[in-house]
Amino acid sequence: MVHAQREEQPWTDEIVAEVRSAREQLFAACDYDLEKLADRLRQAQKASGRAVVTFPKRMPTKEVSAQ
Repeated sequence: MVHAQREEQPWTDEIVAEVRSAREQLFAACDYDLEKLADRLRQAQKASGRAVVTFPKRMPTKEVSAQ
């Protein structure tokens, strides 16, 4: 028995589509420049007035192999 091949549209998640659309709009507003986007996000972070958590830089430790 041969099954007719159906062309199905891929399933789309509305939330994922909304997030991707918002990302595209943000990036387009910055002329697709990653540095401009990072600056814009930092400015928005400062303007929010919320506390920003930062951690001290961690230095790699030299691991001693167990022999």
